[in-house]
Amino acid sequence: MTEDFQLERRLGSRMLRWVLSAAILAGILLSVVQIITDARRVSAEVDRHAEQTIELVRDAATQAIFSLDEALGNQVVSGLLGQDELQKATIRHPEGEVLAGHQRPLSESPWRRLTDWIFGETRVYTADLQRSDLSQAMRPVIYGELELTYDTAPAAKAWVERSALTLLVGIIRAIIVGLVLFTVVYWLITKPLQNLVRSLVHVDPVHPDRHLLQRPRSHQGDELDILVRAINHLLVAIEDTHRKHQDAENRANRLTRYDQLTGLPSRETILSSLTNALDECKRNRDNLTVYCCGIDDFKSINEQLGYKTGDQILQVLAERLNEQSTHQRILAGRLNGDQFVVIANPVEDQYEAAELSECLLQLFREPIQVNSSTLDITATIGVAMYPADADEAGHLLQHAEHTMTLAKAEANNHSRFYIASVDQEIRARKQLEKDLAQALGRGEFHLVYQPQISLQSNRIIGAEALLRWSHPDRGMVPPDHFIPVAELNGTIVEIGQWVLDESCRQAAAWAASGMPLRIAVNLSAVQLRQPDIVGTILATLGRHEIPPGRLELEITETGFMENLEDAVEKLRQLNGAGISIAVDDFGTGYSSLTYLKRMPVQHIKIDKQFVQDLLTNDDDTRIANTIIDLGKSLNLSVIAEGVETHEQEFYLRQRGCQIAQGYHFSRPLTPEAFREFVAQFHGKLEENVDNPQYNR
Repeated sequence: MTEDFQLERRLGSRMLRWVLSAAILAGILLSVVQIITDARRVSAEVDRHAEQTIELVRDAATQAIFSLDEALGNQVVSGLLGQDELQKATIRHPEGEVLAGHQRPLSESPWRRLTDWIFGETRVYTADLQRSDLSQAMRPVIYGELELTYDTAPAAKAWVERSALTLLVGIIRAIIVGLVLFTVVYWLITKPLQNLVRSLVHVDPVHPDRHLLQRPRSHQGDELDILVRAINHLLVAIEDTHRKHQDAENRANRLTRYDQLTGLPSRETILSSLTNALDECKRNRDNLTVYCCGIDDFKSINEQLGYKTGDQILQVLAERLNEQSTHQRILAGRLNGDQFVVIANPVEDQYEAAELSECLLQLFREPIQVNSSTLDITATIGVAMYPADADEAGHLLQHAEHTMTLAKAEANNHSRFYIASVDQEIRARKQLEKDLAQALGRGEFHLVYQPQISLQSNRIIGAEALLRWSHPDRGMVPPDHFIPVAELNGTIVEIGQWVLDESCRQAAAWAASGMPLRIAVNLSAVQLRQPDIVGTILATLGRHEIPPGRLELEITETGFMENLEDAVEKLRQLNGAGISIAVDDFGTGYSSLTYLKRMPVQHIKIDKQFVQDLLTNDDDTRIANTIIDLGKSLNLSVIAEGVETHEQEFYLRQRGCQIAQGYHFSRPLTPEAFREFVAQFHGKLEENVDNPQYNR
């Protein structure tokens, strides 16, 4: 115990250094102030002495210059040179001719360089020699000038001697005061603290109350006494809590084995149980199945209904899984967040595993009553089996989790069994996520623009900005491959902002060149959930000086429905600023009139899957007609995507569809090619071509 607390730096030594340093510094500063004051006094004394000397000899010097008496002048000058400080004395006529004068060299002094810098090498004083008694106007008449040059060294030498003495006395005084102060502080504070440290070093950490500290003498009632009493109370309290520590640690260990929210076994406990179950299966040659169950879109549930409601949902599902385990040989646990795990042991074959998977899906589908509301929850399940898929607990659980992740990327509310290619898919997905995170910084994204044509005027009225990813190794990566990944990992927010910024920049460039077009930009549901999305979009428009009416935001139906109230408020703010709102891929999602009435929507877009089989598939034709009629009834513009033939264009125009886009008119183009296409397209119109179209 003693070796752990060896002193490396003594407080007394540090205090002595600091106290002496501070005292000496203060003494030096005070001495410097005194020396400066003395220097000013010496300087003033030299000036005053010179003025007195001039007054003493003014009359005699005036008489000498008036009488042109050179002998008298020399007598005056010689008398002045009796002063040691006077280096030069001169009596001269107004024209500069010297009547009498004398000069001697400057006195020698070892401090001359310092004193010359402070006082100056010499000081020159002049006085006019004049008389007024002979002037008829009683005005003084100047007959000459008296000039005295004083050497500052004699006065400065005395000042240097006094300054050295002042500085020495100040330092000695400061050292004495510092030592006295250090002695007082040492006996009052440092020494009691050293005794306190020695006592603390000998405290037994196992039984700290057996060696309580003694209260320091002559310190009763002061801060040190209170400190010692507080430490003693702390030592007693530590001893009291030490006995409880082991119990608390045991309880904590039990809590780590079970999830506190649901009461289900935690991941570590599940892995341990799975290991034991696999050992049993190996002995009995049985099959075992692991199900990884992930709640679909649980993040949106938390955002819309609150985390408290989300916790209640997890608790209800945990209770159902516990009840299920009493009827079948399964063990349920919670992995993390919205993921549960179920171990079925034993199972006959893959068919029985599939039946249990359907039972679990149905268990999650059952409506949940929370706060007088009924919620419909679904889950996606990944399934891995022993011994077909893995024979080790960690690998088996990992396979089930990976399979569930891929299954969620495909669709919701279904199950998928592990196959060997899942590992490869997961690795490819993770590599795609890594590349996607770096793509924006590496400049691998670019935009292409697909023209939107008014079917009434046959003119290009806008363009849809489409994102493209040119990967250095994979080449062009399809948007439907990387956009879902970007939405899942959140990188869509940064990418989407880049798309908006680049689209507005291009729209501003087109407008500056005389081609003002409305530009449509897709807004992801993840972007719409961002709290600052409205300000971000408006700031982007302002930065590029784009009128709000020049921008159209396309939102999918799922983007609306994930958080309807929040989406309504944000889109109303954007629409109120002048931005157009369009529902993209209409007909593939909820297609509810309720949200169309609430949303500030100006356009609905017919998904291309209903347009590509138009006139050849009766169901698609009826759906397209219904959407067009719905747009008319709600006074909304209808935009058809994926128009590829002249017949589709003609039919849509006759049915009243206002706007169309697709390969029939043009594939998505680079900005330069888009500009050329617009010029050619409108040029053909001016030539009255009956059926204008542009194909590449």
